[in-house]
Amino acid sequence: MSILETLGRLGQTSGFYMLFSDWRQIVMIIIACVLLYLGLVKKFEPLLLVGIAFGMLLTNLPGSNMYHPELWDLYIANGTPVAELTEELQSYVAAHGYVFANDIVHMSFTEIIHSGGLLDILYIGVKSGLYPSLIFMGVGAMTDFGPLLANPKSLLLGAAAQFGIFAAFLMAIGLFKFPANVAASIGIIGGADGPTAIWLTSKLAPDYLAPIAIAAYSYMALIPLIQPPVMRLLTTKKEREIKMEQLRPVSKKQKVLFPIIVTIFVCLLLPSVAPLLGCLMLGNLFKECGLTDRLSDTAQNALMNIVTIFLSTSVGATAVYYRFLTAQTLFIIVLGLIAFEFATVGGLLLGKLMCKLSGGKINPLIGSAGVSAVPMAARVSQMEGARANPANFLLMHAMGPNVAGVIGSAVAAGFLLAVFGG
Repeated sequence: MSILETLGRLGQTSGFYMLFSDWRQIVMIIIACVLLYLGLVKKFEPLLLVGIAFGMLLTNLPGSNMYHPELWDLYIANGTPVAELTEELQSYVAAHGYVFANDIVHMSFTEIIHSGGLLDILYIGVKSGLYPSLIFMGVGAMTDFGPLLANPKSLLLGAAAQFGIFAAFLMAIGLFKFPANVAASIGIIGGADGPTAIWLTSKLAPDYLAPIAIAAYSYMALIPLIQPPVMRLLTTKKEREIKMEQLRPVSKKQKVLFPIIVTIFVCLLLPSVAPLLGCLMLGNLFKECGLTDRLSDTAQNALMNIVTIFLSTSVGATAVYYRFLTAQTLFIIVLGLIAFEFATVGGLLLGKLMCKLSGGKINPLIGSAGVSAVPMAARVSQMEGARANPANFLLMHAMGPNVAGVIGSAVAAGFLLAVFGG
């Protein structure tokens, strides 16, 4: 083989040559760089957005072969006749020499490990629900349920904020004609809980994982911009000025019993939520019992950081150009914003009702913290309360609905999985 032939073959197999075979690859690389800019320069959820953006970059570099969505489509179709696959998947099977026994699809994790790339292997933790559950364990180890126990009524505010989930779900079905399983995954964006959104979407609508995760984390970073206009619109200055009484002390015994009792009750009521809620409460028990400080520290730091790397990178890898650049992605971005706004509205309206029923003792601003973006939403309630009354201190009061929102979003996800998981 001559030098010119060798150079020609190298050129044809290079990523630069393949890059221009489809303009959408270039667009996705640009989008990945924009997301990296938002994470690194604008500091929008950098711990997650940087990994998601870099995973997106890797999966769209031509020739990298790090992620193969068709393998996961075949895994989902496991047990069905090959003839019932889409033409795209049948072509993929034929092109890659897959031969299934009796023309029945047989694709396992083992086969994916054998045939897939690095990001396919990392994605197993997403598909199995492992990464989101471990993230929840770390969140539980960092969460203080004391404000919720001191004021149990704040659990209602956390539940009311889940209104955004079901409002977006109904709009996704009614206006945008998404299938019910996809609409459920879009609606969970309104819970303002990234791991929950990833966990549910990986079960119900894995093809939409990237846009839903990006929307969820982007809007979580924008909570200080999204919520205040709605908070000022729905509350009066007099309501925002309300000072609340100091919360009662919560005993260690109550804090230890809480995760145990909640796990038993909620998981018996809704078994599908056990992976998320169980890990959340286990992490919290590590923190509160006082006997497992090393485990609590590991869950909060080392384990949380390692899982975050794997989770964010593998989620970003699902943003393959020919699946991400669709009209549905734009609709998801719009519906995600609507879900956040409705979640804020739901919490505020119940907060106003509780304000009236309590004779003006409850500041309705704490209702907006019912979304589970901890502790950002609680800080926004504090800032808006202090803006109306500099002597106001609502942070600890807002933390009650805030941590209740974590439980609420997990329960909502478990309910949607039970109904639409089929």
